Amino acid sequence: MVKCLRYVGIAAYSGEPPVKLVEAAREFIELLSSRVNPKEVTIVVGGYWGLMRVIVDEALTRGFNVLIIPPLEQERVKFPDGAVVVRTGTSFRVRSVFLVRSSEVLVVMGGGAGSMQEAVTAYTEGVPTVLLTGFGMPSDELAALAPYLDERRLAEVKVVRNPEDAVNYVVSVLSGRVRWS
Repeated sequence: MVKCLRYVGIAAYSGEPPVKLVEAAREFIELLSSRVNPKEVTIVVGGYWGLMRVIVDEALTRGFNVLIIPPLEQERVKFPDGAVVVRTGTSFRVRSVFLVRSSEVLVVMGGGAGSMQEAVTAYTEGVPTVLLTGFGMPSDELAALAPYLDERRLAEVKVVRNPEDAVNYVVSVLSGRVRWS
């Protein structure tokens, strides 16, 4: 019997992340691995630098499938063994659309304009999003717009302040308790 993989997108800071955010990212992956079968879940990210590197390394260590969709400008980065890398030849922004459209739920782990664009793309594409806040990242500002970014109410943007609540939301989406368009 073939199991269907589930896809969890993670938008994460591309710069040098604060230590507390690194700890939160590791805790998120650890907690998620205790709530789902890592072999049945693929973590989708847009590169292998900054906080994304931490997430990828932790996810691979915990047995998750990892899909990396880098932008053209970063396609020559050395990627870790075990990760699947899809080199689309597209820009940062277009790669972000592929990341979101490949995901059943998006976790905004903290970041700048790229993470915020991924959150807005998820909203407009009907992909539920959980926004982990409280680390002083620009993406925290999206919390002011939650739970919906506009009057269309296309997808929920759930705001949380700790990795455990983020994992609870992701598991709710994957188990069908949160509607996905």
